[in-house]
Order: sequence, then C-alpha cells, then structure tokens
Amino acid sequence: MFKARLCRSYAFLLAAILLISTVGLGQSASAKFHVVAIAEAGGIHKPFVDAAKIWLAQESKIDGFTVDYIENTDLIDDAFLSRYQLFIQLNYPPYAWKPAAVEAFRRYIELGRGGWIGFHHATLLGEFDGYSMWPWFSSFMGGIRFTNYIPGFASATVKVEEPTHPVMKGVPTQFLVNDEEWYTWDKSPRPNVRVLASVDEHTYSPDSATRMGDHPVIWSNEHMKARNVYIFMGHHAELFQNPSFTTIFHNAILWAAHR
Repeated sequence: MFKARLCRSYAFLLAAILLISTVGLGQSASAKFHVVAIAEAGGIHKPFVDAAKIWLAQESKIDGFTVDYIENTDLIDDAFLSRYQLFIQLNYPPYAWKPAAVEAFRRYIELGRGGWIGFHHATLLGEFDGYSMWPWFSSFMGGIRFTNYIPGFASATVKVEEPTHPVMKGVPTQFLVNDEEWYTWDKSPRPNVRVLASVDEHTYSPDSATRMGDHPVIWSNEHMKARNVYIFMGHHAELFQNPSFTTIFHNAILWAAHR
C-alpha cells in the first residue's frame, strides 16, 4: 500500500513538473506553432517592445500560436531553437550575442529550421558598445553597415514595391509612417535582397539631409532557406495604431512560420 501511494505521488509530481515546464515554455499542445521573441529589456525602445507584447498577445489568440520572450542570448542553442517555428528580433541588436547563440542562429537561418522577423535595431551593424560587427549578420541583411539616422525623427511615405508578396497582402501601395528615425547604411541592400518596400526620402517631414537615395525599409534575403523579413520601422509604440504596420507584421508572422 505504501509503495503504491509512493508511486502515485511520484507520478503526480512528475506530471506537475512536466505541466509547469510546458507552460513555462509556451509549448501548448493546442497551438498551431510556437514563437520566440528576443526583446530589448529597457532603454528608449522599451515602449515599442511593450506595445508589441500587448499586440502579440492578442494576435496569438486569433492565429493560434504561443510566444515566449527572452532578453539575452544565454539560452540560445540548437536545442532551444528547435522548439520554435519563428524567431522575432524585437529591436534586439546584432552584437553581444554569445558564441553558441551566434552559431545556432546561423544554422537556424541557413538551414531553414524556422522563420525570422527582425525590427529596427536589428540592422544596427557596426562597432557598438565595444563589440565588433557580426559579418555574417551583415551579409544576412544584404551586406550593409549602419552609418547614420535622423535623431529628431521625421514622418515619411513608404512605398510598397512588391504588392504580390504575401507580407504585403492588403497593404496600401503607399502609407505614412510618423516620427521614425530612418536609419541609413553604407549602401543599399537591394542587390542582395528582395526589396518589398522603400521610403520616399522626398516626403520627409521635417526635411532631412540624412539620405541614402535608394532607401529600402522592408526586405527579405531569399538566399537563405529560412523565410525571413526585415522591417525597419520600430521605434515608437504608436506604430501599433498604424493599420499598415500591423497588417505587415501579421502577414509576416504567418508567412515566415509557413502558415
């Protein structure tokens, strides 16, 4: 009798541990797919990240996926990434990653083990905070290096270049983005990526001399097996009040996760 009760106790404890572990990882059995988002823990982009979490919570209920959040790369390895069909880089920069995370993420993208969506700070490519540039990530983003930005912000019109791409489904051919930083890079990534949208620098308000000429802001690197899309916009929380932005984000999630 005692052994039977002990076995039942161990079985109950094991079941409880498994349940807690599953909930903690967001791996609901009923979910259609699983997403991990690496997000900046604080700083000037925190309001955007916080708004993204609220929006993703609503979106996940509609489209049947789970989202787990991490704030550094400590956990990232092949086994960790194997749990997820989509990796979202919510303004987390491409430097200061742990060596194991660098290699696991590279394999995840090159081998198509999952999809990727990156926002804004993900193209902060160069020497920052004592870290050298990540050459592979620069290549992934079209071979670019960060050069400048508009610190006082400017509103501008974004023009859709690939209206038939799934990420652009239902998006107007032109839409306004208010008060964005509009990064510039040392060159346009266009020769190495598929540009989905670009900003019309002539519509900057207020005007700015910080220009590129050809200035893509949404693109996908089709040389990689993973479905991927970079979306430059991502500084202000108010973007989640912009239906064009949220439509692009929604479409990108489903497309990158093969849904």
